[in-house]
Order: sequence, then C-alpha cells, then structure tokens
Amino acid sequence: MAVKIKLKRLGKIRQPHYRIVVADARTRRDGRAIEEIGLYHPTYNPSRIEVNAERAQYWLSVGAQPTEAVLAILKLTGDWQAHKGLPAPAPLLQPETKEDKRASFEAFAKALEGDDAKGEAITQKAKKTEKKADEAEAAAESTEA
Repeated sequence: MAVKIKLKRLGKIRQPHYRIVVADARTRRDGRAIEEIGLYHPTYNPSRIEVNAERAQYWLSVGAQPTEAVLAILKLTGDWQAHKGLPAPAPLLQPETKEDKRASFEAFAKALEGDDAKGEAITQKAKKTEKKADEAEAAAESTEA
C-alpha cells in the first residue's frame, strides 16, 4: 500500500482551506485519511501554515511520499530539510500585530515633531521660464550649426 502526504480541500468555492493529511494513494482528494498532520490556509495574508513536525518526520521516515504542493510546504517549514539532513531554512515571517504597528507609528510621529519640515516637498519645482529659456538657447545653437 502506497501512502501519500497530500492536501485535503475544505472551504467554500473561492475560500479554500486545506488540511495536510496522510492517506492511501488510491483514495480520492477529499476522501478518508489515515491522519491529519497540519493546516494550510492560502487566502490569509500571510498564509497560515501549521505542520506537526514530529508526525511529518515519522511519516516521511516510514516512506510516505509528499505531493508537489505538500513538498513545497514542508520545505517552507523546514521539515523536508530535517528529513534529508540539510540545513534549516530561514524562519517564516510572523504577521505584525496592531500594537506593533501602533508603536512604530507613534515613534515615527515623535521623530517628526522635532523636525522643522512642515510636509513640504524637498526638491524645488523647476520654473517654467528657465525651461523655456533653455529650449530657446538649444534651438539657437542648432540653427547656427
């Protein structure tokens, strides 16, 4: 019996959620599973990925074959590298909380209070008369040549 680690689709039509499951290779996509070892929610920003590393390592060690999509997820979490004995990847980004965003905004606002700039543009706009004069000089030079 061949065992695969694959995605089981749940959710509405345009709101997919997946469970990472271990199942017989002959079962259908959303059919009966031997064990659920994780979650994958691609519509969240950033995507939510949770994998039970201990169970994933067990199933990989006994010969379960991951599908392409699950292999990509296992590479992101570092479980595939642990199975193969490769160095671990960089940790996944954790989403910022509202408190973190608020603190960074307040720090930025305090930094601006001491600044003399009042929200004006840094570079000065070119005056139209200087531009017209430059064009006239260029035209005069081209006629002389």
